[in-house]
Amino acid sequence: MLSLAVRSIRQRPGRFIATLLAAFLGNAIIMSFNSLHDTAGANGVDKVSAESLGLMAGVVGGYGTLLVFFAVASTLTVNVRQRGEEMSLLRSTGATPGQIKRMVVGEAAIVGLVGALLAIWPAMLGGQALLGRFQDSGQVADDVNYVFGPIALASGLGITLLAAAGAALLAVRRAIRAATGIRKRTGRMKRAAGYAALLAGAVAVSATFAMKATDSALMAAPAYGSIVLSVGFAVFSPALLRTLLRRLEQPFGRLLGASGYLTILNMRQRANDLSGILMPLILFTGMATATLYMQAVESDAIEASGLTKSVEDKNLETMNLVVVSIIVVFSCLMLINSLYAATSYRRREFGQQRLAGATPGQVLLVVGCESLVLTVTGILFGTLAGIAGILPFTIVRTDSVLPDQGFGIWLVIVTVASAATLLTSLATTKRTLKTPPIAAVATTL
Repeated sequence: MLSLAVRSIRQRPGRFIATLLAAFLGNAIIMSFNSLHDTAGANGVDKVSAESLGLMAGVVGGYGTLLVFFAVASTLTVNVRQRGEEMSLLRSTGATPGQIKRMVVGEAAIVGLVGALLAIWPAMLGGQALLGRFQDSGQVADDVNYVFGPIALASGLGITLLAAAGAALLAVRRAIRAATGIRKRTGRMKRAAGYAALLAGAVAVSATFAMKATDSALMAAPAYGSIVLSVGFAVFSPALLRTLLRRLEQPFGRLLGASGYLTILNMRQRANDLSGILMPLILFTGMATATLYMQAVESDAIEASGLTKSVEDKNLETMNLVVVSIIVVFSCLMLINSLYAATSYRRREFGQQRLAGATPGQVLLVVGCESLVLTVTGILFGTLAGIAGILPFTIVRTDSVLPDQGFGIWLVIVTVASAATLLTSLATTKRTLKTPPIAAVATTL
């Protein structure tokens, strides 16, 4: 089946662009930061420089690994779900579920490997740029030379292949069951992981109250708690979306009429598919809100005390800013990839709606309403996860309940999330609607 996987990629390369892009950018991030481990372990590096490089590589590399897994998993899940007809055809021609699994996992592994190999040179340039930034800020000695070694390569190749193969295997198992009509109780492991993430997040956030305001690691516990809570909410995103849709059914119906009713009905039926879009929204909002606000509170507290920022303070500030930058870029990539793939796949659905009498404007209105509901849901639960970490940190660090920064930072985060969701979905829908309705319905996906 590996040869069939190669031919499948060769015949329809466009289907794997989203996964390739996620693997490429993810590897560039992971290998850039993990190369700092190689640099820190080189001969002649002083202790302070090695600690700064190791801290940045360990923390940001860990976040990057988590984001890469979610990005590759979300794009692969959308890809596999769209191939239900193809898998049914393979099953009817005699292919076994095991053969189909090996084919899809082989495709994912090949695409992930190509993305990793393409990312080596950009990762080397990125690692050199990071080292230069740390040297300019005085966090690393000027005589430290950049090294791109086995730790960077092993982390990039290993993590990407593991994420691609694991995500593909899980997605294809669900797709095969759906294609063959098998109804099996699933989701126990997923629910268990979600509950574990919520519990771990709550424990980490609560641990903040056991720390002192002067502890150097004070920000670690609430930041980690917010991130894990975001992951927990993302796991339960289908159920959270259905709950919100029940609340919005009557208001949307009254406000938008038939378009509002169709929006709620369609989203309720596709809640599981839409979870691939909600995940990056929740992760982006929760992680960015918690990290930016806590860093702002910390910077203001140091300034108010009249102290000069130490090397550790500079390390922490740089690390948080870099983490947020990675979150913004990668979460937006995940979101845009998922939205583009999911909306493009609905070409036939849009054609059927137009043949039934819907105008292009009405189709765009429905898609816009769907994107609005998704944006509100993602921002709501992401903000809750962020607040869960911000409040304990602010109480312990400043003896105040709320940070003094106001809503400015949050509004910027919301604007970025909303723009990425609405612009991508509407632009893709408008492009898809250029296909004549009869041709769209006749298209074999």
